[in-house]
Parts: sequence; C-alpha cells; structure tokens
Amino acid sequence: MPTDPNTLHLLNARLADGGLWTLSLRDGVIAARAPATGAATAGEASLDLAGLLVLPAPVDGHVHLDKTLWGGPWLPHEAGASVRERIECERRLRRDARPDVAERAEILLRRLMAAGTTALRTHADVDDDIGLAHVEMLLGLRERFAADVTVQIVAFPQSGVMTRPGVAVLLDAAVAAGADLVGGLDPRAIDGDASGQLDVVFAIAERRGVGIDIHLHDADAGGNEQLRDIAARTQAAGLAGRVTVSHAFSLGTPDRQDFARTADALAQAGVSILTSAPGAAPMPPVKPLLDAGVSVFAGSDNIRDTWSPLGSGDMLDRAMLVAWRQGFRRDDDLALAYDLCSRFAANAMGLPSRGLEVGDRADLIVLDADSLGDAVARRPPRKHVIRGGQVIPSR
Repeated sequence: MPTDPNTLHLLNARLADGGLWTLSLRDGVIAARAPATGAATAGEASLDLAGLLVLPAPVDGHVHLDKTLWGGPWLPHEAGASVRERIECERRLRRDARPDVAERAEILLRRLMAAGTTALRTHADVDDDIGLAHVEMLLGLRERFAADVTVQIVAFPQSGVMTRPGVAVLLDAAVAAGADLVGGLDPRAIDGDASGQLDVVFAIAERRGVGIDIHLHDADAGGNEQLRDIAARTQAAGLAGRVTVSHAFSLGTPDRQDFARTADALAQAGVSILTSAPGAAPMPPVKPLLDAGVSVFAGSDNIRDTWSPLGSGDMLDRAMLVAWRQGFRRDDDLALAYDLCSRFAANAMGLPSRGLEVGDRADLIVLDADSLGDAVARRPPRKHVIRGGQVIPSR
C-alpha cells in the first residue's frame, strides 16, 4: 500500500507526563494517540523519536519583523528611556542608516521558524514617513512563507495617529490592503487624545471587520482607566475575543481595588492582554489575571532593534523570562509559562487549538529534554519542527 502523504506517525514520543506515546498526525491534526509500542504502521510514514520530548509549537504573539537589525553589524544602542525618545531615535536611524528592511525581516522570520515558531503576530509600522511600505513588504513575506508559518499583520501607528496628519487614512488603507488587525499606541501619552485615537481605531475595525491590537505603556492609574475604556468600547462594538492590549504595564499596580475593577472589565469584554515579560517595567500579573477570567499570552516584542539590542526569537527563552518575572518555579508553573507562549497565544489570536490532544492542530516541536520544565529551564535546540502534520525542512 502506498504511503499516505497526509499521515505521519510519531513513534516513541515523550509527552509532558513522561510517558512514551505514538502520535498519529493526519490531515494537519493529531488524529490519534496511544501508548507507544515502537512498531510502525505498514505503508504509512513514521518518525521514531526514541524518547525525545514533543511539545505544542510556540506561537509568538507580538513581534516587530520590520524593525529588526538581525543579521547586520552590531549597532550600539542609542535610544533614550521614554517611548517618545525611542520613537524619534528609530525614525532618525531609519532615515540615515537603517539596513534593508525586507532582508532583515526575512532573516528574523527564518530565525523564528528555526526555533519552532509556526505562527506569529507582527506589527508593521505605518506613519507619515514610510506610508504603507512596511505593510506591503510584510504582506509579500507572508505570502512567500505561507506554507511554513502563519503570519498575522497589525497596521501599527508607531509615531501616533492624531498628532500625525494622514495616518488615520493610512491605517485604513493598510487594512484594506491585507493587514489582519488595526493597531494603536498610547492614546493618551503619545497622542494626547485618548478618545480621538480610540475612535479612529475602533471605527476602522468595525468598518473593515478586523481585530485590534493596541500598545499601552502607561504604568499609572490612567493606564487602567484607558483599559476600562477599551473594554467598554469592545463590548459596544461586539468585538469580544478580537481585541488585544499589548504590555498593559498599569495592571502591575499595587492598588488591588483598581486592579480587580480593571481585570473584571477586561474579562467581561473579552479583551486579551499580551506581555513580553519586560525587564524593568511593571508586568501584568499572570495568575491573578487568569483567575479573573482574562486571556493572557506572550510574545517577543523587540528583537535586536533600535528599541532593544536583546532578544533571541526563541519562545522557550520568552517562557523562561515569564517564569523569572512571575516567580514561577514549580513544574506546573513552568508549564503555565510555556502555555502563554503556545496554547494560550494561539487561542487569543483566533488560531486552531495547539496542544497534544486528539483534534489539536499538529504544530509541534521535538527536542531533547526530560520534561516541559526541563525544556523551559535549558531551552535545548529543536530537533524537528512540525507544521500541519509535516516536518518542515530547513530553509
């Protein structure tokens, strides 16, 4: 009998429970799982993993492919401490000395794929200097690599909306051209007009039928006030499950009443929170948000760009940082940190379920580790990356 090209059996696969299993992948999903016997099915493709660990593939919920300097010569970090200073530094370097944007974006995308990422959300700068150039570049990159990775694109107004004439029109044009979501940035701190920016962003989302992903860096009580406003707008627009606020530093407040009020508003509205486990900034508390019913997931954010010289593009590294910042040490907590970088991210982004149960999408990574906790602690290289039930060859 000829081999079915849509079926692959993973033999002797170690799962998080420590046991050895046979996973049968068919038509892009996990079709069956059974205790390992070591025997291949006659006439069907199989891969003997010999006890290697299998995990759901990572999903990077927030990256900036168009900003990276990856692959180029080292550029000493020059940006200041504030968001506004970093924006202006990036605009200057982009004009004067920025390497080829498309080339660097592809280099970083290949790095993410090599580390096992099979889906990601990238923000594409839209401003009065570059127009739609970055959106168009990323649309082309997404098309070229469609067989290997799922790419969501956010039309992102890095320099502001209300203070940059013409950007609102450009955001709408970016979504019309194929961007999956419309973005926003610090409506109060950058634009000085929170209502005005949110009016623009939500109007585009409703008119075009797309989701929203807003950067919010404010760390004070005003940040939580904006979060509650976003939650109310989300409910009014019927956009539950389609709105994300990235960073949301204000949720790290020590004011328990303000936190509880805000978390409840987010949960009721179906607004997700994205965190990159930032270094010095307040981090949204993962477990209290989950306990309140808020969807939380993780992403890389900046990877070796003018905003930060750090970042590896490996979501196992990001899971380790989530665990580090949240004080996670137990194995179940390390598993939770990884969930933010895989299963929870897929759910928040509206992607097919990632996991190791029958019916889950067969996006998997294979690595030499004793357990999931061991994988987060050591971050060993990926032996295999599987997308849609097929082993992805190195490109």
